Amino acid sequence: QEELVESGGGLVRAGDSLTLSCAASGGALSTSAMAWFRQAPGKEREFVGGITRTGSFTFYADSVKGRFTIQRDDEQKAIHLLMNSLKPEDRAIYSCGGGTRVAMTAATSFTYWGQGTQVTVAT
Repeated sequence: QEELVESGGGLVRAGDSLTLSCAASGGALSTSAMAWFRQAPGKEREFVGGITRTGSFTFYADSVKGRFTIQRDDEQKAIHLLMNSLKPEDRAIYSCGGGTRVAMTAATSFTYWGQGTQVTVAT
């Protein structure tokens, strides 16, 4: 069973940058597509960004395109989410998910998840 652990969340001001990391404990990362999702209070979980197994392709929600970048580091068994120009509406719990056969924007298609890390953006 693959385990994912997110880190890097915190409280920042609008316009600041933050990098989230998702570390995998097993060996499945190298064979999995990975993605970040987020859930704000009172809202549904939503897709943020994803990266294919080889890292050749990345996908982003329109709301974060141009501000967020997802990277994978198979040597370190981790993926990262670089977040720039943060806005108050980016406040949410961010979780990473992985799977071998996924529809990138569909959380239900990912088979393993981390517990999440809180990001809060103050005005």
